[in-house]
Amino acid sequence: MSRTAMNPAKAALTKSLRREAGRWLKSAREAAGLTQAELAERMGLRYYTFVSQVENGLGRVPIETQAIWARTLGLDPGPFARTLLRYYEPELHRLLFEDGVDAGDAPLAAQA
Repeated sequence: MSRTAMNPAKAALTKSLRREAGRWLKSAREAAGLTQAELAERMGLRYYTFVSQVENGLGRVPIETQAIWARTLGLDPGPFARTLLRYYEPELHRLLFEDGVDAGDAPLAAQA
């Protein structure tokens, strides 16, 4: 099954949001007083260049490591993950946190 090509406007927005996420992560790292190499070492990453790639918007913090990143930066994992979701998956973030409708409020038949 082939993937559908991404709309150029959506691709530009995704790129922009990744860069914003990277700037946010960089400021959190700097606030924690860590270099990229120190952050990578404390998280058990083999190469600090991954941190650089994420901070430059060329990569994402993997879901399975978001709690580790948060704790290493001295941040609470829940709000950290929500912030990244706002950058990485803005539509999902909107559906989950901004519509004012909680899925738990919907009838079970509508949730299926």
